[in-house]
Amino acid sequence: MNTITIEGTLRTGFGKTATRQLRSQELVPGVIYGGEQEINFSAPATAFKTLVYTPLFQVAEIKLDGKSYRTILKDLQFDKVTDKLLHVDLLELVEDKKVVANIPIRFTGTSKGVKDGGKLVTKINQLKVKALPKHLAESIEVAIDELELNGNIRVEDVQKLYDNYEIQNSPRIPIASVVMTRQLKQEEASAPAKGAAPAKAAPAKAAAAPAAAAKK
Repeated sequence: MNTITIEGTLRTGFGKTATRQLRSQELVPGVIYGGEQEINFSAPATAFKTLVYTPLFQVAEIKLDGKSYRTILKDLQFDKVTDKLLHVDLLELVEDKKVVANIPIRFTGTSKGVKDGGKLVTKINQLKVKALPKHLAESIEVAIDELELNGNIRVEDVQKLYDNYEIQNSPRIPIASVVMTRQLKQEEASAPAKGAAPAKAAPAKAAAAPAAAAKK
């Protein structure tokens, strides 16, 4: 799994004044939870870019005063007006302690339903899982080759394939579906029903009535 390195400094001052001073220096305060103790630190805002502004799931190695901490992103705070990063919460990875993380889904293959003219619709793009750090991966691969027209892949289908994950999402939630396109619906509507007898030709108009008998 991809790991990025962020070098920072342990915080010694706290409170609103100290926090404002950090931000005025383009530093972002952060907290590391989950280990032996809570660790408060700060690091340059630019150092967080590759961790924050990406859809990828990554490990962040935080280096503080000669020590390193392997972490994953837990929460972020942004300024409502400027959209600047204000605060970062990280979760320390402890070897024998399970963590909860959001892992992106990566779909592989081409579904049968799409080959038949359907459209693939993805319902969710990540799954919330509980697992040991050694089992965390950049993505959860979901093969869609056997997904047919009007078919669904649900959370429970993925859970069967990943014994090392306790997926926290509801089991019956669809992850991906193949739906009929408008064109396919129109083609089905206009196609004759299977086994239907061919339409008969309209009967010919009745012959004209014989001419009236001649007057006597």
